[in-house]
Amino acid sequence: MGSTDNASEASGSPIQNAVKQYGITKPLSSAGPTNADLQRTAELEKFLVEASLYESEVETTKRQEVLLEIERICKEWVKQLTLQRGYTDQMVEEANAVIFTFGSYRLGVHGPGADLDTLCVGPSYVNREEDFFMVLHELLAENEEVSELHPVPDAHVPVMKFKFRGISIDLLYASVSLLVVPQDLDISQQSVLYNIDEATVRSLNGCRVADMILRLVPDVKSFRTTLRCLKYWAKRRGVYSNVTGFLGGVNLALLVARVCQFYPNAVPSMLVSRFFRVYTQWRWPNPVMLCAIDANEELGFTVWDPRKFHGDRKHLMPIITPAYPCMNSSYNVSSSTLRVMMEQFNHANKICQEIEMNKAAWSALFEPYQFFEAYKNYLQVEVAAADVEDHRLWKGWVESRLRQLTLKIERDTCYKLQCHPYPYEFTDTSKQVPHCAFFMGLSRKEGVQVQDGQQFDIRATVDEFRLDVNMYMYWKPGMEVYVSHIRRKNIPSFVFPEGYKRPRPVRAHNPDRSGVAASPCSQSDGGASPAGGSLKRKRDGDNDYASAKQQKQIPPESDLGNQDMNGDLIPCPIRAHHPDRPGVAASPCSQSDGGASPAVGSLKRKRDGDNDYGTSAKHQKQGSPESDLGNRDLSGGLMLASCSKLNGDTVLSGNEEGTLAGDFEPSNALEAALKAHAASSNSDDPQKQPLRLSLASTA
Repeated sequence: MGSTDNASEASGSPIQNAVKQYGITKPLSSAGPTNADLQRTAELEKFLVEASLYESEVETTKRQEVLLEIERICKEWVKQLTLQRGYTDQMVEEANAVIFTFGSYRLGVHGPGADLDTLCVGPSYVNREEDFFMVLHELLAENEEVSELHPVPDAHVPVMKFKFRGISIDLLYASVSLLVVPQDLDISQQSVLYNIDEATVRSLNGCRVADMILRLVPDVKSFRTTLRCLKYWAKRRGVYSNVTGFLGGVNLALLVARVCQFYPNAVPSMLVSRFFRVYTQWRWPNPVMLCAIDANEELGFTVWDPRKFHGDRKHLMPIITPAYPCMNSSYNVSSSTLRVMMEQFNHANKICQEIEMNKAAWSALFEPYQFFEAYKNYLQVEVAAADVEDHRLWKGWVESRLRQLTLKIERDTCYKLQCHPYPYEFTDTSKQVPHCAFFMGLSRKEGVQVQDGQQFDIRATVDEFRLDVNMYMYWKPGMEVYVSHIRRKNIPSFVFPEGYKRPRPVRAHNPDRSGVAASPCSQSDGGASPAGGSLKRKRDGDNDYASAKQQKQIPPESDLGNQDMNGDLIPCPIRAHHPDRPGVAASPCSQSDGGASPAVGSLKRKRDGDNDYGTSAKHQKQGSPESDLGNRDLSGGLMLASCSKLNGDTVLSGNEEGTLAGDFEPSNALEAALKAHAASSNSDDPQKQPLRLSLASTA
């Protein structure tokens, strides 16, 4: 194969590494490891082995055999096309295709069951649209060892997804300007980029970036161990997902490579600790770059440059790829996901300091994040379909749009309501229909001044998200998405291992507030609880309202309103009407000084107007990642709210988590959502409750 796996893995000597400069700046330190560092590295490597992060020799051999078989199929495919198009016998004999790898496999950090990212490079006369997605697709469909074949020609990077002998494969195709592709083709050379389109450049980019990363790190072995460790950490802490707005494998690889450049003689235990030390102090949005950006005006492809391109200035956590054309690999990061990652960086940095002082073991760094104990309020996004295959495709689409829901909520609340999307899906095996659920933690931004009764009204935001999702090109009857609000105490049991939820501490009873549990510090001197245990919150007073609510089916999105202590709905202030958008409520931050809303009543978003807007050209095309950060007028132009400006000159605080203090009622289960689907699409349903989040302060 032509996977250019000849990157040197030999560690440079300390003297060589101290002399040679890696990256665009000098090293922060050229110090080598101490005996204690070597001991901690041995313990870390032992931990990674015990965590089953390395695949067995049998799995490695099987993966190599699959790669060889895929390359054989691709070579036969190219020879078949060459013969059909009337080329000479010599051309048919020389016709060739080469398979390259990229991603975790190419970087040498893949684990058991990992996907295999592959690229097929073929000659100029073999195209992607017909030859790859039609002819090769038919050949693979006829192969008994191929299953779950799914072409995605309209993706940003066109890909063919399938399983071969049980191994998941992502196969890309690039047609280069050569009649015969040599077996030893070096795609790291910029000459392969001549006379090709941007889709082909993107297809080549994964391999070119992986090869350059391995060339730009001082010690490949230490880089791989460190990256494997940090990928495992990110997954355990819930911040490993590029599609959701966190970091993916390439992003982490670039960040780790830069730390390796800063500390060229460090061993993995040192690099892991320095990783968190560096990035807790990094002044985002200053970019992370392994080398200088090459403009190459001759080829003319667009490269990341905030001086020229306004969209690049909005990127919050730019991590730049080293291969031309250089681009930001982390454009999906939002202010909320950046906040979450900075919190996790700070948390890990403290643990690493304890490990260096022998006060903690490596296992403490990889403790799973207790997402369902971190917030008081959550959004639950349930995805259902008629059959398993439809659900697999529908789920992938909805998951790719969850990032837009985060951006829309931030935009419509002027960044006062922060979202924490959790990048994992959960399934209730008791349900009859194929479905899964995603969750998003909600918190008020710390330091935001609120008034009693002030609320976040995100009904229109969720409506816009649902309209956007339902524009799925391959939508079929039965594909549904439901958005509901749930409190922490009502989180469904299926999200916990074996349905088990850790009990929360029971608070003492307050004798002065019937039915409400008191804070321990609010007890009087003589008000100690009985020896038999503290009293739980009185539920008898809630039975009347709870029983009345259970008598009717309420759609999932109906539970996003607030209730006071008696169960009555808190009235929502009228949202200011936008003069340029009939039927669409304006963002709270866009109101004029004299635009205070009336004291009573609530204007709902007009659905008839939404339909016209929802089916406009905006929903027919994929917008740029930063396109949803502002409000839009009817013409689709970007209209940024004044409060959406970001300060890019300082590092974000690592602790900006606020809490919502409103009192909410639990959401209905999926069965109620399915039964009430028809009613949920009617905005005038009298049983529908508003989707509002309270910001009332607590005593």
